[in-house]
Amino acid sequence: MSTNIRLSMFELARRSLLKGGLVAALLLPLTANGGVLSDSDLQKVQTLKPLFAGLMNDLSQAARRSDVAAGDINCINLTIQELLQISDELASYEYLIAMDKDLSDFGATNPMRDVVKFAAHQSSTILTSERKRLVQLSDQCGHFPVASSKTQQTLQVIDTTTGILTAIRDRL
Repeated sequence: MSTNIRLSMFELARRSLLKGGLVAALLLPLTANGGVLSDSDLQKVQTLKPLFAGLMNDLSQAARRSDVAAGDINCINLTIQELLQISDELASYEYLIAMDKDLSDFGATNPMRDVVKFAAHQSSTILTSERKRLVQLSDQCGHFPVASSKTQQTLQVIDTTTGILTAIRDRL
């Protein structure tokens, strides 16, 4: 794989990190005023951003290693592309969740509860769908040892994120 392709994939991953990562970036605006999420929910959500950032950093570094086979690098780059797509799809719910900081003092009838619940549900649905694509990628890249372990690591992050979102949605 050429150096330009490796660098462009690294740049894409870096830009994705700047977006704030998966769902954590979507839910973190709620920390400003407490919103509808509990402190426990916020703590769980706050663990997602470094988890996703670490994953993207690890994938980017693996894709740049000179001792990794071209097939591994190709599969790792495909994993990065999938994560970028997931991030883009989830970002569409940021507006819905970010509205919470502008709408407060509703008491027990806070309409943001339904908005956050909807956004968490939709985000979980996206992650479940995208997980299926990552499993297919994992199957395709199973014979590349580095890519296979990175894909499994990615699936664990997706599962952790989905679990947190599901718990938040169910609590709301």
